[in-house]
Amino acid sequence: MAVSDHVDLETFMAGVTKRNPGQTEFIQAVHEVAQDIFEFMQDKVHYHEAQILRRMAEPDRVISFRVCWEDDNHNIRVQRGWRVQNNNAIGPYKGGIRFHPSVTESVLKFLAFEQTFKNSLTGLPMGGGKGGANFNPRGKSDAEVMRFCQSFMSELYRHIGPNTDVPAGDIGVGGREIGYMFGQYKRLTNRWEGVLTGKGQEYGGSQMRPEATGYGAVYFLRNMLRHRGMDVEGHTAVISGSGNVATHAAEKITQLGGKVLTMSDSGGFIHDPDGIDQEKIDWIKHLKTVKRGRISEYSDHFTNASFHEGKRPWDVPCDLALPCATQNELNEDEARELVANGVKGVSEGANMPTTLQGVKIFHDAKIMYGPGKAANAGGVAVSGLEMSQNSERISWNSERLGEMLTDLMEGIHGKCTEYGEQEGGYVDYVKGANIAGFKKVADAMLAFGVV
Repeated sequence: MAVSDHVDLETFMAGVTKRNPGQTEFIQAVHEVAQDIFEFMQDKVHYHEAQILRRMAEPDRVISFRVCWEDDNHNIRVQRGWRVQNNNAIGPYKGGIRFHPSVTESVLKFLAFEQTFKNSLTGLPMGGGKGGANFNPRGKSDAEVMRFCQSFMSELYRHIGPNTDVPAGDIGVGGREIGYMFGQYKRLTNRWEGVLTGKGQEYGGSQMRPEATGYGAVYFLRNMLRHRGMDVEGHTAVISGSGNVATHAAEKITQLGGKVLTMSDSGGFIHDPDGIDQEKIDWIKHLKTVKRGRISEYSDHFTNASFHEGKRPWDVPCDLALPCATQNELNEDEARELVANGVKGVSEGANMPTTLQGVKIFHDAKIMYGPGKAANAGGVAVSGLEMSQNSERISWNSERLGEMLTDLMEGIHGKCTEYGEQEGGYVDYVKGANIAGFKKVADAMLAFGVV
C-alpha cells in the first residue's frame, strides 16, 4: 500500500477544509488535534498507510432530519435535527444531544469528533457521537418542549440503541427533555433499555450524573495543581456559565476550600467579591432550573455583587479559571488578560471554549491548561457507568460513583502527562490528551482492517 496519507499538516488541513466548506467549528477542532497527531505519527508508517487520521476526520455518518411540532397557539413549527455518528471503533457511539439556536452540522461534527477522543481517554468502551436541533427550549412551555422532544425522537429512534448509539443531555437538554425523549422511545419500540443517559433516578438514571461534569473539571484541575505541588484550597476561581456544569464546578471548588467570584449567562456575568458560597450556588440552581431566570437577578438579591451586561468574566483577577458555558467563549485577548492577572490554571468545563489563539497564549505562558476533552470527561464517564448499571439492572450509590469518578479523572490526568510532559516539568495537556485519545482509537481501527 502506498503511503498516500504521509502528507504534511498544511496539505492535510487543506483537504479537510475543501471537504467541509464553511464548517469552521469542525475544521478548528480537527486542526487542534491534527497538529499534535502529525508529530506523533511522524515515524509510524502504519498509521499513514491506513489513513487513520483522514478516516477519523470523516464521520461514519451524518443523519439530518426534519422536526415538525405544534406550539401552544396551534402554529406548526419546523426545526432541523441531526445525529453525527463519528466513530465506533471502541464502543457504541456516545455523546450528548444539544437544543440551541446555534446548533449546526458543523458544531455537531466538531463535538462528535472531540467526543471520540474524550471517550477514549476515559478508558470505557464508548465511541464518539453528538446530536441536536436548532430548537430553543427557553421560553417554551413544558407542553411545547414535550411535543418537540416526541417529534425529535420519532425520527431519532431509528438510529440509536443500547449497543448502537447512546445519546445523553447537553446544552438545552436536561432531565425534563431526557424524560420526554425516553418516554417516546419506549412508546415507539415497546422496549425498556438504556438508550439514553442522564435519566431520572426513578427510571434507570445514575446518581452523581448531574454533578459529574462540573466535579470532574475541578478534579482534573486539582490533579494539575497537585502535579505542580499546589492545591485548590485558598485560591480564587472565575467561572463562566450558570447551568449544570458551572454550578457543580462552583460547588466543588467551594467544597475544596476555593473561592468562586463569578458566574454568567448569555446576558452577562455577575462578580461577587464576597465569594459565591454554597447557599448562593443553591440560589442560582433554583433560579436557573425552577424559575428559569437570568443571572442578572443575582445582583438584585445579593447587593454586594455587580452585574456586567453583555460581558464575559475573564478580566476579573483570579488564580483559577473554568470556562463552563460554550465553544469559543475565551479568546486571545481574554487569555492574555487572564495571564496578566496571574491565573495559574485553566480547566475547561465546556467543549472547546478557548479559541486556538487563546490556547497558544496559555501554552506560551506555561499556564496549566486542561482542554475540554480531558477536563470535562467526567460527565461522559459517569454516563458510561450509567450504561453499565442499566445493562446489569443495578444501581450504585453516590459514594461509590464519587470514588470511581475521582479515579477516572486521575487516570485521564495520568494519560495526559504520559504523552504531554515536557522538559522542565511543564505538561502540554492538549498534546497529551490528543495523543492518548488518538492512539487507542487508531489501534482499534487498524485491527478492523479497511472498514
